[in-house]
Amino acid sequence: MTWWEVVVLGLLQGLTEFLPISSSAHLRIAGEMLPSGNDPGAAFTAITQLGTEAAVILYFRKDIARIISHWFRSLPIARWHHPVSAQDPDARMGWFVIAGSVPIAVLGLALESYIDHALRNLYITAAMLALFGLVLGYADMTSRRVRTLDTLTWKHALTFGFAQALALIPGVSRSGATISAGLMLGYTREAATRYAFLLAIPAVTASGLYKLFGDVIFGEPVETAATVSAGGIVVATVISFVVGYAVTAWLLSYISTHSYAPFVLYRLGLAVIVVILLLTGVVDPLASGPGTAPEITP
Repeated sequence: MTWWEVVVLGLLQGLTEFLPISSSAHLRIAGEMLPSGNDPGAAFTAITQLGTEAAVILYFRKDIARIISHWFRSLPIARWHHPVSAQDPDARMGWFVIAGSVPIAVLGLALESYIDHALRNLYITAAMLALFGLVLGYADMTSRRVRTLDTLTWKHALTFGFAQALALIPGVSRSGATISAGLMLGYTREAATRYAFLLAIPAVTASGLYKLFGDVIFGEPVETAATVSAGGIVVATVISFVVGYAVTAWLLSYISTHSYAPFVLYRLGLAVIVVILLLTGVVDPLASGPGTAPEITP
């Protein structure tokens, strides 16, 4: 894979990670369309997501610091120093993020081989783009959009978590599935999107580190994203960080006054294009690259 191809994939990762259009689907499709003609692999996808998650951490740094501080100070072992009530909204949010991260962690490890190979079939990707585009559209049109994050419950936190786990399938979109669940539960667009960002941090960061150390640093060379050099992965990750930060700021501003309709139409259009490319033999439905990692994505 050439350097300009790596740059293209890094830009795609940064642009699509937080939009409800599935970054894993875009990297999977783009890999087939680039001159090298290879799926860059689940490892490449997961590792470059570290860049976009770093962007989220930077953007929400004050909220994250407050949530971690209040959560820790609400624990019995820490109540000797400036204790915080277990019912404190930020302390509860810490527990909700932990609980919501469990489904994707368990399913990601249990279904790793399927995620790395069988589920990367482009027919499945196209189907998921269309299906969950319709789900997002339905949720956005029918949601009451009255609940805020201070009304989040344990039941809802787990529902968000299971929705996020659906993004193990390329084409679903982690943010799209999570936001759709939030809208169906009656949360505002801003609340659903903000929680989707916060919920993704533990899962995506853990996945990226798992792939980085398990497949690239300590793994067998033939089992890594073989067509991409270590330097290429670094460049793509840095690009995804810069672009991802800008997209985060833009999306949170955009959804405060706009619907998700443009993203729904985009997903449906992209699904149609992928099917046409598959039927005409322009792209191969099966991954030609090595992808060997659990893929936790939108």
